[in-house]
Amino acid sequence: DLDECATSPCKDHQYCLNTDGSFSCKACDASCVGCTGEGSDKCKTCASGYMKEDEKCTDIDECNLPEKVCVKENQDCVNTSGSYKCVCSEGFEDKDGTCVQT
Repeated sequence: DLDECATSPCKDHQYCLNTDGSFSCKACDASCVGCTGEGSDKCKTCASGYMKEDEKCTDIDECNLPEKVCVKENQDCVNTSGSYKCVCSEGFEDKDGTCVQT
């Protein structure tokens, strides 16, 4: 078997999997920018919103940072994978970018 992966035939956001007589390109984990294999522990660098922790790229919980990310009145922070979103608190709704009581 010829190792086709030795020539790095895959795109930047993929890793190469050598198979008998061939190869396949697999997508890197969402937490990676470039990778050497499957999973968040094989990242070359961590994607935005992720940080290296115990050799893995893990999600940064922006909602628990010392500096508040959702600063508008009556707004709550919701952590998402690799990011966060600001939503109006319960009993409030978004009216032209302001959270007003419903």
